[in-house]
Amino acid sequence: MSANVLSLASLSPGRDLETYIHTVNAFPVLAAEEERALAERFYNEDDLDAARELVLSHLRFVVHLARGYSGYGLPQGDLIQEGNVGLMKAVKRFNPNVGVRLVSFAVHWIKAEMHEFILRNWRIVKVATTKAQRKLFFNLRGSKKKLGWLNPAETKAIAKDLGVAPAEVTRMEGRLASRDVSFDGHADDDGEEAPVAAPAHYLEDADSNPADIVLKADAARIASRQMAAALATLDDRSRDILQARWLADEKTTLMDLADRYGVSAERIRQIERNAMKKMRKRMEASVGGPAEAAALVPA
Repeated sequence: MSANVLSLASLSPGRDLETYIHTVNAFPVLAAEEERALAERFYNEDDLDAARELVLSHLRFVVHLARGYSGYGLPQGDLIQEGNVGLMKAVKRFNPNVGVRLVSFAVHWIKAEMHEFILRNWRIVKVATTKAQRKLFFNLRGSKKKLGWLNPAETKAIAKDLGVAPAEVTRMEGRLASRDVSFDGHADDDGEEAPVAAPAHYLEDADSNPADIVLKADAARIASRQMAAALATLDDRSRDILQARWLADEKTTLMDLADRYGVSAERIRQIERNAMKKMRKRMEASVGGPAEAAALVPA
């Protein structure tokens, strides 16, 4: 069948859907004898004008079928155009000698194209890939409009009718109940980002930036060297007290240190405090200021 013959402006709904519907409804409905005569001309003689008339006279039927899929949230014009492709395929394959009307033969091809379009565009993630899943998708969606969430008995009944396992029905029910979420979230009417559970809000780990990890590692290494240098400026007793009180895995109490050095616990506290002051003063010059030094050496 020539693409030039059937790629007509009237076959594309375009933006003005109402005008398109009015146009296709103006084409006359063929009587059985007229349809058979046209089909035989195309089938036997490859008469493209006859094929064109068959297509045009059945465009209204495509519109009628497309209305049945309005609940998927997809543009009616796109559904109609996909259905028109199915209609043209049906006309190309139609054998008038079989003894059925073209509309009965074409319904399969029209619906098949619409189903493909819906499955490609209804969700970002495909909900049905196998033939059984596709059959379940369209039948289950129609059933759920009446039944709501399925109970076990309804699940088994639908599974039996469609020839699938009950688990497949339950799985498809969950897919139908899910929805797509924008990665960045949806904006409200004022352009502000709405507080939705968008993946972008959860996938990023603030601590996983490679540059930040390197900077933190370098800062820790520098701080460790500066701490060691500051400790080296202390006398042995002060250094031992700070290490026992702050750097050991098991911290030593003031009383234990007092017993070790034969002084009071208060004297140990004074030595500890003076050693801290000396270290902070030494590190202030190295790390850039009192605040940075205080973060490394507690008061």
